[in-house]
Amino acid sequence: MRFYLFYFSVILTSCMNQYKTPQANKIPHLLSIHDDTRIDNYYWMRLTDEQKESDHPDKQTKDVIKYLENENKYLKYMMKDTELLQKTLFDEIKNRIKKDDSTVPVKIANYYYYSRFIKDKEYPLYCRKLNSLNSKEEIMLDVPDMAKDYNFYSLGGRSISPDQSLLIYGVDTVSRREYTLYVKNLNTGEILNDHISNTTGTAVWANDNKTFFYVKQDSLTLRSYQVYKHIVGSKQDDDILVYEENDTTFNCYVGKSKSDKYIYIGSHQTLSSEYRYIDADRPDSQFKVFQKREKKLEYSIYHYHDYFYILTNYKAKNFRLMKTLASQPSIEHWKEVIPHSDDILIEGLDVFEKYLVLEERKNGLVQIKIINLINDTEYYIKFDDPTYTISTFNNFEFKTDTLRFQYTSLTTPSSVYDYDMKKQKKFLLKQNEVLEKNFKPENYESKRYYASARDGKKIPISLVYKKGIHKNKSNPLLLYGYGSYGYSIDPYFSSVRLSLLDRGFVFAIAHVRGGEELGRDWYEDGKLLNKKNTFYDFIDCAEFLINEKYTSKNHLYASGGSAGGLLMGSIINMRPDLWNGVIASVPFVDVISTMLDESIPLTTGEFDEWGNPKEKKYYNYIKEYSPYDNIEKKMYPNLLVLTGFWDSQVQYWEPAKWVAKIREHKTDDNILIMDCNMEVGHGGSSGRFKRFKEYALEYAFLLKLENLNKK
Repeated sequence: MRFYLFYFSVILTSCMNQYKTPQANKIPHLLSIHDDTRIDNYYWMRLTDEQKESDHPDKQTKDVIKYLENENKYLKYMMKDTELLQKTLFDEIKNRIKKDDSTVPVKIANYYYYSRFIKDKEYPLYCRKLNSLNSKEEIMLDVPDMAKDYNFYSLGGRSISPDQSLLIYGVDTVSRREYTLYVKNLNTGEILNDHISNTTGTAVWANDNKTFFYVKQDSLTLRSYQVYKHIVGSKQDDDILVYEENDTTFNCYVGKSKSDKYIYIGSHQTLSSEYRYIDADRPDSQFKVFQKREKKLEYSIYHYHDYFYILTNYKAKNFRLMKTLASQPSIEHWKEVIPHSDDILIEGLDVFEKYLVLEERKNGLVQIKIINLINDTEYYIKFDDPTYTISTFNNFEFKTDTLRFQYTSLTTPSSVYDYDMKKQKKFLLKQNEVLEKNFKPENYESKRYYASARDGKKIPISLVYKKGIHKNKSNPLLLYGYGSYGYSIDPYFSSVRLSLLDRGFVFAIAHVRGGEELGRDWYEDGKLLNKKNTFYDFIDCAEFLINEKYTSKNHLYASGGSAGGLLMGSIINMRPDLWNGVIASVPFVDVISTMLDESIPLTTGEFDEWGNPKEKKYYNYIKEYSPYDNIEKKMYPNLLVLTGFWDSQVQYWEPAKWVAKIREHKTDDNILIMDCNMEVGHGGSSGRFKRFKEYALEYAFLLKLENLNKK
């Protein structure tokens, strides 16, 4: 039995004497399909948006709120001995951040655009200067002032009209990712009467400086499905619907080519995409299909003079680059530019007048490839870290030799570079400052390992620790994972994470299947009927780190959020003995019930990710791993669960039900606590400092389990 069990049982017994562990009501609810019946005793915790927003709550709503508040009170009591530690952690995390920071300016037409923070303000100012950085500053949006009366405030995308006189911005004050668009006259400072509700938060200008396009969402499912055209000065009721996506498995969005020549409507689902386009000089014209959708055909388009480049998986699992005349966009006219590779996944493209810039992924790491279109030469930008993250961004200019990219690693703070593609030289513009007296990147060490999965696959692991720490089974180690949607978790620097590393923790990322770190096969081998590979990989990475003597079961911790929370739920069902503690943030744990309910946001668009349980083969497979459906009477590790009452992506009732059911079945005295933030949604708190309180809670939980809560 673990050495700390007696210590915690004494604490828990004391707590139980003073504050009763929350016990949720059990109201059996039968769910039947495919001649199979499940009984959900906590189905009653689900509230509709109308119930949540009502000024006159019914009994069910009152019962749910009471239960969530009891869980929050219980968490506060169980973590009472860490209150000072949480404050210490919050202060040290906050104090590492430069308070009056600003972004690197980006030049668009005659203006330099940037954002900056003032002292302890939670939100930035969005600013610009005309012609020169020495010019007088114009404050376009004073977000600290705009947000002062709200507990939550999120600014959507910002879009400047071609003549630089009007600004569109979106605002969400609920945390449900439903944005209202506003238009501001930057010359006069006036907020116009154009208020457009229930949007995705972004808009695209036509070249006439008065017409823009935006996307509306379904009010229930939040599926983005309608594109409207709006004329500045008109009412939303007068807006013209220019496209409606009727396939409920697709979402749509609107964008503009880098050349400003075309406006796009993109429709996409997990395995298919389709584009429509018009001339941005003719906003009243009809959108034309570029290449009609086909099952398992994905493509994206990039305008270049009389051509379009097409990045596509057409007969190319890891994608290839094609090219076609703008007058002949359909697939039969596409010509290959860069062929498919079994070893290299092409993830992105940026087009310049003289260069093509590709983001390629090989052996789990992103590479930047430069192709000179004038002399047909090519090369890669080189980096020294064993594991790192790089991405191009803010490259708005077409006629330039300069490429801007962002670089970070587990030991290198986020850094912005300009790269001269002609001279092949990079220039550091800014590296995020870490305001800690003794901080030096060279004080930390990162490594790359490959763990052997049970089926022989090699799983990358990125790892970092403070120098001076040696392989020792008493080291506390936090293993992070995600593994879904083909989303790669690249290694990155975190000044927040220093609070763990400086206290002796090792931090590792398991690049498990379901992500796309090792190409498209890596993704496909961790989805649908291969989903269990994601969970097995994570467990095998944990055992690898134990065998390498970096830690032991008594000091091993795991963390993941959203689909990564599904990973956490599965691993504690499969191997509860392997972890001393687990943190699950906004965890997607009630997979069958959610995927059977098409009224829940994201459901219909994710059948190609998880499978549609209305089909028996997917139902049976999901039921084998769905965390909520596989809770048993056994010992579970210490568990901290975080959720938000207004979460539109993983509804709060999933983690709430999960916690209640684990509490009902667990046979141990380990900690089980949940923090339900009643003011936020999926992304947590808004503002740059508020969210640090969530990190402080998580880290205090880990340090408490390590008996380090005095440090």
